[in-house]
Amino acid sequence: MDFPTAQTKALSFRHERDWEQFHNPKDLAISISLEAAELLECFQWSGTATDVPARHQEMCDELADVLIYCIYLADELGVSIPEAISAKIDQDALKYPVSKARGNSRKYTEL
Repeated sequence: MDFPTAQTKALSFRHERDWEQFHNPKDLAISISLEAAELLECFQWSGTATDVPARHQEMCDELADVLIYCIYLADELGVSIPEAISAKIDQDALKYPVSKARGNSRKYTEL
């Protein structure tokens, strides 16, 4: 499934249930944060493991929840997700030129 189809499916799911009335930007931003915390919980107590194969499906489900709420928030704010991502990457490309950032994890202010 491509992104526009997934986005339409998510928005249709919400619309069919008349949930738009509950989805103001503040509550959607809170929901994104809460779902992101649930994604992070998949790694809790995993020691030094950065990948927990046994919880892959749970991670996929939690990531989907984050993305669905992002779709809802973008819809409420009138933001095109592909355009926002493209613009942000362009901004970051100026802060993190390849010549300075390649293979380096430091913040742009430290490059």
